[in-house]
Amino acid sequence: MRLVRALYAVATYFLFFATFVYLIAFVGGVFVPKTVDSGVAGPMGVAVAVDLVLIALFGVQHSVMARPGFKRWLTGFLHPAIERSTYVLMTLVVLWIMFAFWQPIPNVIWAVDTETATLALWALFLVGWTIAFISTWLLNHFELFGLQQVWLDFTGKEPVEQKFRQPLFYKVSRHPLYLGMLIGIWAIPVMTAGHLLFAAGMTIYVLIAIRYEERDLVAFLGEQYAEYRTKVGMLLPGIGKAKG
Repeated sequence: MRLVRALYAVATYFLFFATFVYLIAFVGGVFVPKTVDSGVAGPMGVAVAVDLVLIALFGVQHSVMARPGFKRWLTGFLHPAIERSTYVLMTLVVLWIMFAFWQPIPNVIWAVDTETATLALWALFLVGWTIAFISTWLLNHFELFGLQQVWLDFTGKEPVEQKFRQPLFYKVSRHPLYLGMLIGIWAIPVMTAGHLLFAAGMTIYVLIAIRYEERDLVAFLGEQYAEYRTKVGMLLPGIGKAKG
């Protein structure tokens, strides 16, 4: 069974990589057949309703399954070593559903009209997604995506106690992964109504998710994280510090 769990986690990890790349292309509207702006536009009211349901589905799944109480319930019948991989897999499933059923709303809200501005926004787009990807490695990439857990299970080793750290981006932003994703979502030369709905919805989700995530981090890390919140901005440097 350990081998089966390990293979399950490895397969999920590679699916994550493929889905992450597709997500970038989906948001950027490049290289893939289905993007945030592609497809036949239907009635605006229907499109808005469907897209809001998809965003809500992502938010509920991504946040509920991350809560300690849900994890305890899940590991009541699922081996703890694959709890994280299962969370990642369910996130991917929800993203695939979003890719498949997202409804375009092609009305243009803004569009830059110079080559310099276009190149600058595409550069910022790439910088944002790069920040997000690098941020997964700054703490523990393999634990974040479930590989460390199955490796420890496979080898029979005990996990090392986690210590609070502030590497690189985390010195200026408490949530650089979210920051990078938001930069990547918003930095686009042509902003349609559909893309704006996606960007606004994901931004609202991130702000809500951070509230619950930080509550769990304070409970887990204690005074260290509580003090960290008073010194480092939530997303942007110096902005959103908690009161001491």
